[in-house]
Amino acid sequence: MNSINREEIADGVFFSTVKDSRFKTMRISANIILPLTEDSASANALLCGVLTRSCKAYPDFTLLSKKLSSLYGADLTSSVQKSGDCQILKITAAGLDDRYTLDRESVARELSALICSVIFEPNVSNKSFSEDELNQERRQLLDLIDSEFNDKRIYANNRMIENMCGDEVFGIKRYGTAEKINEVTPTSLYETRQSVLKNAEFEIMYIGDSPSDKAKSVFKEAFGSVDRTPVSLKNRVVRRADKVNRVTDEMELSQSKLVMGFRTGIASPNAETNAARLMCAVLGGTASSKLFCNVREKQSLCYYCAARYNMRKGIMTVDSGVEGENIEKAEKGILKEIEDMKNGYITDFEIDAAKLAVINSFRTSNDTTGGIDAWYSAQLFDDKFKSIEELSAEINAVTKEEIVSAANKLTLDTVYVLKNR
Repeated sequence: MNSINREEIADGVFFSTVKDSRFKTMRISANIILPLTEDSASANALLCGVLTRSCKAYPDFTLLSKKLSSLYGADLTSSVQKSGDCQILKITAAGLDDRYTLDRESVARELSALICSVIFEPNVSNKSFSEDELNQERRQLLDLIDSEFNDKRIYANNRMIENMCGDEVFGIKRYGTAEKINEVTPTSLYETRQSVLKNAEFEIMYIGDSPSDKAKSVFKEAFGSVDRTPVSLKNRVVRRADKVNRVTDEMELSQSKLVMGFRTGIASPNAETNAARLMCAVLGGTASSKLFCNVREKQSLCYYCAARYNMRKGIMTVDSGVEGENIEKAEKGILKEIEDMKNGYITDFEIDAAKLAVINSFRTSNDTTGGIDAWYSAQLFDDKFKSIEELSAEINAVTKEEIVSAANKLTLDTVYVLKNR
């Protein structure tokens, strides 16, 4: 993977360039980073979607689509993410790299101008967004909430985090709540946009083969005349759990869910995160992991059992689908595998397989411009950007002793059960 070059082009606005000659396309993304709060999460999420529906220059979705089609079939999309205690509104434009255009036309400049148009010159009238566009985006977010409720694995994981992080910002969903979504009006959404423009930190990513100077100049000019006071971004990490919180919900189910939340005591940019990442992979991140081979296959206690590590918050979750009568047995089986790791019962094969799986997951990030964007965007809060080669070398250097040490820092915080009533 090629290296990244990052520079500040305005107050709280950073422009990063990744040059890659393998693709015929380029990608520009504007990451709008804000503190995650209960009062603003839903409005911010709605704003992100509404902004990419139209702008002053293209005041309806049809005209905007025609503009994108004229740029060799370019795309303009939006998404909302949560990274630690921050909410990230992402506006992305992807299109043909400038070296393939006719008559030296710069798609990069056009798409950069389009992103700036939706951010700085939205489709508003009398300090109010279009009610129709707001309602369309509101329906989509509410449908997303319904879909996550219907997917019981997602629902159970969300409920565990809500309970585990009930007194933390991280307990808030990336799009807030249905109640807050319904409270947003066209006028309040305009006020949200004004606040976002003034207070957010902007991280702009450019991935392509052609020089990024044309795109950078568009953003630099757009932000140059804006009065901004970017807020400070914080991230609270709880290092250990003092007691185990147990929560049980009941509803009509064909398969019960068991989700366990652990404090790892290790969070980025701590150097031990690589050991914690591998510890999680050895436990339940691969087809050769302890949870898969022992709890699922040998003991047949669950339909699936996987572990995930959130480096920003220092949280590891283990989620499984189980029969109601096996919930207690599955929990004991999971805790036994963790205890074995703490006592050093980890084979060289398990470590090698975990390293291979983790590094392979890194390499797949390098196959598309979107994957490269995601790779570097995930490191925005770290001390520095690392290439796949650099991080792979660090993963390979992790020792068994470091993995065991990371396992011994685990403390069980919350056990969430969703079972059939």
